[in-house]
Amino acid sequence: MTTTSPTRARRFSATEQKARAAALHASIIDQVEMLRNTDIWRKFLQFSASFHEYSLNNVLLILSQRPDATAVAGHRAWQSKGRQVRSGEHGIHIFGYRVQKVAEPNPGNHPDSAENEEAEHKAIARFPILTVFDIAQTDPIEGETDPTSLVQELSGTDDFGIVDRLTDHLRTAGWTISRRPLAGGLNGYADPSRRQVGVKDTLTPEHAAKTLIHETAHILLGHTENLADYAHHRGLAETEAESVAYVVAGLTGFDTSGYSIGYIAGWADADSTLIASTATRVLHAVHAIMSILEPTRVATD
Repeated sequence: MTTTSPTRARRFSATEQKARAAALHASIIDQVEMLRNTDIWRKFLQFSASFHEYSLNNVLLILSQRPDATAVAGHRAWQSKGRQVRSGEHGIHIFGYRVQKVAEPNPGNHPDSAENEEAEHKAIARFPILTVFDIAQTDPIEGETDPTSLVQELSGTDDFGIVDRLTDHLRTAGWTISRRPLAGGLNGYADPSRRQVGVKDTLTPEHAAKTLIHETAHILLGHTENLADYAHHRGLAETEAESVAYVVAGLTGFDTSGYSIGYIAGWADADSTLIASTATRVLHAVHAIMSILEPTRVATD
């Protein structure tokens, strides 16, 4: 991996850095608003609206089996959406729900009497086990349009010194960091129970740097501490973490908008109010990470 010292951001004083960080965060809203007016976003919304909304318990089941899951559906449902589950993929098991009417004999009638044909029916809830698959386990069916892609992977060959600096910091804090193969669309993860951070081994240096910022943000913001809380507020957590990655990258000297804006828009439902509400937490995490990347910075204010 090519690494260089993140010297670009050191041109700015502490006050200038804070102003630039705030401006970068505000620019996320502008770019998301622009995305909302495109045909790409309209198609994405139509696609997203076609998914069943799962209960919190099922969301927890999904994430416990596949932490990178973003959109799940059954085999036939995927086909109706223009995608095919790849052969050999292992399904995710969740609980379904249906009501079954069961005939109950009228206690006043003899079980064999004709009158019992009018027996009362009792509705009983059933919870069958269903198998679903994540979108990362599917491929577009030939000839069908793919409305799912809002992001473009970063291709840069420079990681701006970010990977080494954040890796050293996290290891000092007791985390293990590794580059490894990751399934499907997962680029990185932070596992607090094992204090492990993983980054996909095939990412370019630039994308690996952005991903490690993202995972560090999850840790600093406490997103990874409770799976139930994360599952319940996943959209907010992912919006915050990727916003931190976008701003830190901008302060350091590279642009992640090709990936970050679509990612944030998807998780935030392009809600400008939600994105704006994250500013305090996002900027706090941004400055914490910048202090790791630039430990020798001396405030000039």
